[in-house]
Amino acid sequence: MTQFFIQTSWLVPIYGFLGAVLALPWSVGLVRQTGPRPAAYLNILTTLLTLVHGSLIFRGIWNVGTQEVVYTWLQAADLKLSFTFELSVLNVGFLELIAGLSLLAQIYALGYLEKDWALARFFSLMGFFEGAMSGIVLSGSLFVSYFLLEMLTLSTYMLVGFWYAQPLVVTAARDAFLTKRIGDVLLLMGVVSLSAFAGDLNFNHLYEWVKSANLSPLTAALLGLALIAGPVGKCAQFPLHLWLDEAMEGPNPASIMRNSVVVACGAYVLIKLQPIVILSPVALSVLVAIGVITSVGASLVAIAQIDMKRTLSYSTSAYLGLVFIAVGTEWPGVALIILFTHAVAKALIFMSVGSVILTTNNQNLTELGGLGSRMPATTFAYGVGSLGMTGLLPLGCFWGLRLGIDFLWKDYPWLVGIFLLVNALTALNLVRIFRLVFLGEPQAKTYCTPEVSWPMALPMISLSVFTLLLPAVMYKLLLLPPWRYINPVAMALLIASGIMGALIGSKISLQKTWSRPVQKPFRLLQDLLAYDFYTEKLYRFTVVFAVGSLARLSSWFDRHIVDGAVNLVGFASLFGGESLKYSISGQSQGYLLTIVIGVSLLSLLMTWSMW
Repeated sequence: MTQFFIQTSWLVPIYGFLGAVLALPWSVGLVRQTGPRPAAYLNILTTLLTLVHGSLIFRGIWNVGTQEVVYTWLQAADLKLSFTFELSVLNVGFLELIAGLSLLAQIYALGYLEKDWALARFFSLMGFFEGAMSGIVLSGSLFVSYFLLEMLTLSTYMLVGFWYAQPLVVTAARDAFLTKRIGDVLLLMGVVSLSAFAGDLNFNHLYEWVKSANLSPLTAALLGLALIAGPVGKCAQFPLHLWLDEAMEGPNPASIMRNSVVVACGAYVLIKLQPIVILSPVALSVLVAIGVITSVGASLVAIAQIDMKRTLSYSTSAYLGLVFIAVGTEWPGVALIILFTHAVAKALIFMSVGSVILTTNNQNLTELGGLGSRMPATTFAYGVGSLGMTGLLPLGCFWGLRLGIDFLWKDYPWLVGIFLLVNALTALNLVRIFRLVFLGEPQAKTYCTPEVSWPMALPMISLSVFTLLLPAVMYKLLLLPPWRYINPVAMALLIASGIMGALIGSKISLQKTWSRPVQKPFRLLQDLLAYDFYTEKLYRFTVVFAVGSLARLSSWFDRHIVDGAVNLVGFASLFGGESLKYSISGQSQGYLLTIVIGVSLLSLLMTWSMW
């Protein structure tokens, strides 16, 4: 029976796509009498099937070890096209994480989008979303992974633009799609080049090829940079990071997935590519540089934001920056644990934030307050999620951050400082949000704020319990190190950084009016962080200006030079034809004279050009 579930593992990604297809009659309006809820129930059922089937595969893999399942779908002469699924404890474990969070997010969406007329379309897109992510983590082929990443980009575009009647939503969806496309195009170049070099795109075959690969330093560097470009865009890393905060214009249930497991899928592909990227020290150095810039910069920018979802989206980019640092320093195990623990905590935080937004119809931190006593379940969920996201013993992210500090302690001490700084800034930001939203006096928009309904409260409480039990789950899965290998100094510094950040966040003065500082240096610093170091303006005056100028030059050249030359040929033909009609006399000697003169001129011209 175990072997049967393993051999039918190809069904696992299909479940999500099946739910998307089954919801289409309601999505496009063919079925109206029942309302949109049957489409939601069908997608929840297919997600539940993914979770159950994945758990049976996980149990089988735990007992028999990693297996590779190959499905040939086209074979003709020398052409053989196949899908390869690599079933390991790691891959199937992340599949279960995706399926579990998708199930909770979909139940949550039943309450959050209860009155939305396009509920069926949302669930259809969520099924598409889930199917692409499930395929990515199970895929044993770089080609299939790239194909599914493209599907993930498309589904992101459609989910961000879900409320397409709003101009800002349309702009956000367009920017998210185009920004990701930049990384995708560069990644495609790397995939094609790698296929030419290695002759195969199966991950296991690529790992064997790497052992005997003989590439020049320049070729290896260009290949490595192309391969990391895709994950840079998918994980919202500098300089392709602006799309994630704009993507918060989409529905919050989609934001739950996007900030937890969607960005993690891009990082997961990067971790699979890490044995190939190590061919180039330049690519590894670039990974570390991108991770440092993004983690520190995004943590600082998050503190200056007053939109709840946007400030948390920047913290997502910051933690993914730590993942890039771990991969760049050749510690993929650290990256995986950070991905796993961050996904659980961030999903819970976004659930609580969505509850606040739905109840108050507001997500501006300066207009909220006093919700702690009015929304106890939401307050509890946010508190547990915040504790699970910072380096406070013994909850989730503490173990990933501690492991990273331990491994970087001797060889990269300055990166240890980056981990500690990001942890402190994250704790400061989370406490700041907690004080502004849940503490203090009620504001005009928070006087009447009842707790959310059970479809939203149940996933929040369930995930809160799982977050509290996450250390026990990690211990059961052998993800926690023995105590004798723990660096007590590193552990103390990590705990101290989290406590320090929390204390600063609890003590600094927070004005509800968010008044502008009187001193010019502080005002300039506030603007610098609030506007993301003016990155958007920098792009506008550099990349956008260059592309726009090139487009205008190309348009002018096409209209005046190319069209002019074509029109000149047409005019010459027309003029010649109109002129020759007057030489028609009906006498053959006249025609012969014209031919002789023409041939003579042509011969003269050819002789002159050759000379």
